[in-house]
Amino acid sequence: MAIARKRQVSLVDTKYYHCISRCVRRAFLCGEDRFTGQSYEHRRGWVEDKLLMLAKIFCIDVCAYAVMSNHTHLVLYVDDKKANRLNDKAIVIRWHKLCKGTLLTQKYVQGEKLSKVELIIFNQTVKQYRERLSSISWFMRLLNEDIARRANKEDNCTGRFWEGRFKSQALLDEAALAACMAYVDLNPIRAKMTNTPEGKQPKQLLRFAGMPRQIMPKGLPFELKSYLELVELTGRIIREDKRGNIDNMNLPLLERLNISPDNWLKLTTQFTRVFHGAVGRPTSQASYCENLKRKRRSNINNCEKLLA
Repeated sequence: MAIARKRQVSLVDTKYYHCISRCVRRAFLCGEDRFTGQSYEHRRGWVEDKLLMLAKIFCIDVCAYAVMSNHTHLVLYVDDKKANRLNDKAIVIRWHKLCKGTLLTQKYVQGEKLSKVELIIFNQTVKQYRERLSSISWFMRLLNEDIARRANKEDNCTGRFWEGRFKSQALLDEAALAACMAYVDLNPIRAKMTNTPEGKQPKQLLRFAGMPRQIMPKGLPFELKSYLELVELTGRIIREDKRGNIDNMNLPLLERLNISPDNWLKLTTQFTRVFHGAVGRPTSQASYCENLKRKRRSNINNCEKLLA
């Protein structure tokens, strides 16, 4: 039974979430159909452009993403503090870039004075928009609806393009975040879409802020150099035509995360296979379940085995 989205997102415990959207059977997101020879590769640009455009408007940052032939992986950071800092006008202007808004929000932006009754309704609307701009569900909805509409128009068909709901996983600590990001960044290598993990990084991606500290600037809690070295070496190991020795993979980031090399390889090649819900060490899991009033801790055995 599917778990309600509000019972999967706890911003008190983590701002980081891994989201997966998968096409219905035989639908192509990008790549080439081996049976017809038709190429859908241009759709990769659709996803990337829409994704990064939404990241500019929403108070949600993209940490990593992979656009595969029939599914997408996104690692997102929800900046709810930013949403709360923005004034009413900024919220309305941002939302109008996505949707038309209401007659009252249009009047407000045009500088027209609102009556007391209108102002009450307007304030309620702004509160709703503020919540939506830091909502993963709304972010994914607007991304997937746009791609589905364009793909169906191009294919001259109607009906579902994506499977039911997108899947989301809470990444509860640094170890879960690093493993998931590496898994996403290395997805194209495992699918033999590319030979190397590096590529042109859009400026809109959430930046690397370095090692965690008390007064931490916004950004990923890793050093860029350490992360790239770790992903590069992992990518060389998991390629079939490369022989690597995982026992020698003793990079600083892996040591700080306290993940054994053997466990790291499994995490970065089978992340979605071994984890089907929130991911994090047992202490992180306990806090997350307590805040969401959930009795069962998903993945607890694999979390203890691979992240402990």
